[in-house]
Amino acid sequence: MRLHFPLRVLLTAAGAWAAAQLCLWWNTPLPWMLGPLIATSLASMGGAPTASWGMARNAAQWTIGAALGLYFTPSVTALVASMWWAIVLGIAFALLLGWLFGAWLYRVHAPRMPGVPAQELRATCYFAGAIGAASEMTLLSERENARTELVASSHSLRLVIVTVVIPFALQWSGLHGIGAWGAARVVHMPGLALLVLCTGLGAWLMLRLKRANPWFLGALLASMGLAMSGLELSAVPQPMMNAAQLLIGVSLGVRFKRDFLRTAPAWLGTVAAGSLVLMALCAAFAAAMAWATQLPWVTMVLATAPGGIAEMAITAKVLQLGVPVVTALQVCRLMAVLLLVEPMYRWLYKRA
Repeated sequence: MRLHFPLRVLLTAAGAWAAAQLCLWWNTPLPWMLGPLIATSLASMGGAPTASWGMARNAAQWTIGAALGLYFTPSVTALVASMWWAIVLGIAFALLLGWLFGAWLYRVHAPRMPGVPAQELRATCYFAGAIGAASEMTLLSERENARTELVASSHSLRLVIVTVVIPFALQWSGLHGIGAWGAARVVHMPGLALLVLCTGLGAWLMLRLKRANPWFLGALLASMGLAMSGLELSAVPQPMMNAAQLLIGVSLGVRFKRDFLRTAPAWLGTVAAGSLVLMALCAAFAAAMAWATQLPWVTMVLATAPGGIAEMAITAKVLQLGVPVVTALQVCRLMAVLLLVEPMYRWLYKRA
């Protein structure tokens, strides 16, 4: 018997909450996000009728964006602005690394897919390797007649690998970043209501402008504007943060349906192996950046990691690893990649 969508959403959320409680008991990193993510992924691949409500993920993205923007006080903003050269280097490294990853995927899979036209496979590999948001890269790849299901599966798998591996590795390493950068810590209900209004308007404006990731970036920019002007309206309540992490974990986990692993297993295997290599290369680049900026290596690991903005920023917030630097570098990288990755593809492969 098929379950109605609202019931599937509620049952999935209940299972995710139970997984979060188990992770809290086990003292794992990011229990409110990793517990739901892992449990929902396993249940989805096992054939359970899991579901995620799109508006719930939007609300979670908005909550995370509003909370992270509060860290950008005037003094912190000045520090981040002085690192403009590091941001530029991070963007260039991400573009280069994504191109190399895509070229490697093409080299590996071209002999295995003789029936796929060369230009179609090249576009598929290029956009699958790009370090950017999954939905946006899939949309761009569709314009170039790529195989969108392979592009989407590549980004989904890489995001989950990065989101699971890095927090566990950082917690087990015992390394620490900068925990002194603090946002507002006290919840004031009138101030919170005003924060909700301002960040909601920011998200609405980004939606109207049809920008990528509008709920997160709109709320983030509005919250940043308030913090940079010296206004401390209110902190975001911790239960809201916990719920937002749970919903993001669920939204990632439901991507892995039963037929996911049966879809081009050789492709997924190379993407998984390549994702681990990408993390190692990004960690080495982070070491060089840490030496140049005199910031902790763990902070730069999250700032340069090939994962999503919200997931890496949540990791920085929960583990206190320099939220403003991580958020600033990840946001600037995403915006630059979205603007440059398609023109780069046409310049590299379609000039003839």
